[in-house]
Amino acid sequence: MTPTQPAHATSLPCSILLLAGGRGLRMGGRDKGLVPWQGRPLIAHVHDVVRPLSDDLIISCNRNAEQYRPYADQLVADAQQDFPGPLAGVLAGLARARHPWLLVLACDAPRIDNALLHALLDARADDGQTVMVQQDGQWQPMFSLLPTARLGDLRQAWDQGERSLLRALRVHGLTPLHCATDDPRLSNFNSPELLSETPPGSPS
Repeated sequence: MTPTQPAHATSLPCSILLLAGGRGLRMGGRDKGLVPWQGRPLIAHVHDVVRPLSDDLIISCNRNAEQYRPYADQLVADAQQDFPGPLAGVLAGLARARHPWLLVLACDAPRIDNALLHALLDARADDGQTVMVQQDGQWQPMFSLLPTARLGDLRQAWDQGERSLLRALRVHGLTPLHCATDDPRLSNFNSPELLSETPPGSPS
């Protein structure tokens, strides 16, 4: 089994949240993070990349907690039981994060690499704005870096009826990390068709 703790302590003041709490509707209701790709669950591929970067790896999951537990330091679940979306998962992660910044990633993006993650971390500024990948003018909230101090603002937005993570974050300003539209590292394998189209020898 993959060890839970990194081989060495990291100096990056960053918690990491992997979002795996959705319904998986495009996967026919299957838990996306546990769907196999290249012989291993999608969550295992993402875990391998992010594990060395933090001593606080959080997974947001609303089912199959025992299967996710080996890949995380902490597990969180939505406060609501009806799969209300990624904002709920981010709120749960922010409330438990141990560091001043929270790196938010999807469980179904197994092609992320260290260069992308370090670029997000390096884009932090003193103004405390959220850093988010932008492709051809489109924001990608599943690849973002949030100050944990944003928790109160996001809770207030939630209490006022907001359910969009992007809209809740944009109110406070976003710092873009520009990536090419066809950047393969940002591919979300969120349907059986996309998984089957990926050549078996493709890098993860």
